[in-house]
Amino acid sequence: MRMKNYKRNYLIQTIVRYFLFLFILLTSSCAKKIYSNGINHVINYPVKSGDGKPNYDNLDYWAAHPWKYDPADKSPSSLKKIRNDTLADVFFIHPTTYTDPSMPMGWNADINDIALNKKTDNTTILYQASVFNEDCRIFAPRYRQANLNAFFTNDKIVTDKAFDLAYEDIKAAFEYYLEYYNQGRPIIIASHSQGTLHAGRLLKEYFEGKPLQKKLVCAYIIGMPVFKSYFKVLTPCIDSTSTGCFISWRTFEEGYTAPFITKEKEAAYVTNPLTWSIDETFAPAYLNKGGILKKFNKVIPGLVHAEKHGNVLWVNKPRFFGNIFLTMRNYHIADYNFFYINISENVRTRIQTFMKNYATTTISSQ
Repeated sequence: MRMKNYKRNYLIQTIVRYFLFLFILLTSSCAKKIYSNGINHVINYPVKSGDGKPNYDNLDYWAAHPWKYDPADKSPSSLKKIRNDTLADVFFIHPTTYTDPSMPMGWNADINDIALNKKTDNTTILYQASVFNEDCRIFAPRYRQANLNAFFTNDKIVTDKAFDLAYEDIKAAFEYYLEYYNQGRPIIIASHSQGTLHAGRLLKEYFEGKPLQKKLVCAYIIGMPVFKSYFKVLTPCIDSTSTGCFISWRTFEEGYTAPFITKEKEAAYVTNPLTWSIDETFAPAYLNKGGILKKFNKVIPGLVHAEKHGNVLWVNKPRFFGNIFLTMRNYHIADYNFFYINISENVRTRIQTFMKNYATTTISSQ
């Protein structure tokens, strides 16, 4: 069951503005079409699954994987990134990239579609999953994601079927990861938008109140509301060092409250990614160590300030040349981008805290 309290109007308003902001924010020219690494593996886009299901023992069915060079391995050229020991893994679930309203592949994407896989890699994997690459191994499965129209239809049977099929792949990928790759390593669950719908299910099924919860560094489940009744055991992170918890926010321009937000009857958890608190303390822009807009290689310090306001995160209109043409006020597409450096540094902080606590617990139990 996907998050039952997800609001249909939320995505309607988001997508109406999606393509305008995507044009301003993202550019696929930042990523090459084929990648290879020292083990001579290349991304082979025209993969062909005989039964239409992803085959996760084939690296081509992973949009990001530590055993091949892919867009998640890239870093903005303006950064002097130091690749640290990767003591933890990130299981990243990408958002909807199957947005064609004509639904040429039906309600769920064809896992072998070349154009769609390239689109996924050159946008969400490059601009979002890459934030974790300094301190983590990144596993991001391709999956038969639901088409955007699945969020709009009133046919609950169709909607449930589309999202259930998508989650079936996520679940299969995660189980494959656990069996063949994890080997007891700490885990971060990360996601955005549709990916967060699936991440919520994954956390409830495999982590909440389960032995695996002890391996959870944290969960960055961003871009969808996490209402206070959703989890029974998992709790929100309350500061920058909390572990075994989750982090969530939705970004809007300050002063704007979308009509569908006012209709939400339950409070949602909101994390401020400049302070990592869940209170309403204003975080000035100087705390923003750098965000990314159109040019992936250009990091912009102080891009936005941030403040929790009710169920959402308010930020100022981002400062960049040409922002006069940016009229949208729902910044869903930039939930990661606005806070790129802060997220990257926070990942390191939480892993270090987790490893320190794990070592202390291990010693005390001996």
